[in-house]
Amino acid sequence: MTEYSQIKIWMLAARPKTLPAGVVPVLVGGVLAYSHGGFSILPFLAALFGSVMIQIGTNFANDFFDFKKNTDTAERVGPMRVTQAGLVTQRQITMAMIIAFGLAFLAGIYLVSIGGWPIVIIGLASILCGVLYTAGPYALGYLGLGEIFVLVFYGPVALAGTYYVQTLNAPTEIIVAGLPFGMISTAILIVNNLRDVDTDKKTGKNTLAVRFGKTFARIEYAVMIAGAGVIAPILMSMGHGGKFMYVSIAYLIFAPPAVRAVFTSNDGEQLNATLAATGKLLIIYGILFSLGWVL
Repeated sequence: MTEYSQIKIWMLAARPKTLPAGVVPVLVGGVLAYSHGGFSILPFLAALFGSVMIQIGTNFANDFFDFKKNTDTAERVGPMRVTQAGLVTQRQITMAMIIAFGLAFLAGIYLVSIGGWPIVIIGLASILCGVLYTAGPYALGYLGLGEIFVLVFYGPVALAGTYYVQTLNAPTEIIVAGLPFGMISTAILIVNNLRDVDTDKKTGKNTLAVRFGKTFARIEYAVMIAGAGVIAPILMSMGHGGKFMYVSIAYLIFAPPAVRAVFTSNDGEQLNATLAATGKLLIIYGILFSLGWVL
């Protein structure tokens, strides 16, 4: 077995290629608050830290509970799962999960002091869904509800929640502005589910890709990627954002290789690369959307 340093092991467990989903909408929420004269550094940093810790905690929980349910086996073609590979013990991954969610909770206490009960609801729901994504007999990911969880919590909740803790306001256009980020983050999950569809089917993890097949998942991916491109022009047509909101559509220039790979490949390694490429699309979209909003 290859020797891994402790840093490498925990980096594998944190799944850094998925982290843009927790970072980008928060950063954009900060940009939007700044554009409206409401940027506040401490609430912004607390929201960013809390979002990253919730995502890492969710990834640790997935690593542990998928192993417990025998979903992660030697047949997986995705990136290594540290519990299944024997690199950490069940107790270690459980403690890591508790620490990550605990740090998110501490950040949430500070944010509650600023934003009140809405932040209590957002914070507790985010942590609870992070655990229940793979835990328990009715785990969200095993019922095919993963896309809804990601779309909501890594889109409008993350972006509008960040905006709210700085401005104490979350108008409709800010909530809508979170949708494309949730959609691209959902596309990241779809690649993951498409890659694992065969092993998930064997182990009873009924993702939408398992329930409706690979063709459905591929179309779903394309809809998420393309759909994200139309939100900014819609907002612009409603009089929100800057004069160059349409520039965010340019992110689609970078999308064809990923879309092509999703539609043509069943190779695990290539789909792993496509997952990372979709994360980069999210970053590109975030940059273009932010520029379009403030210019």
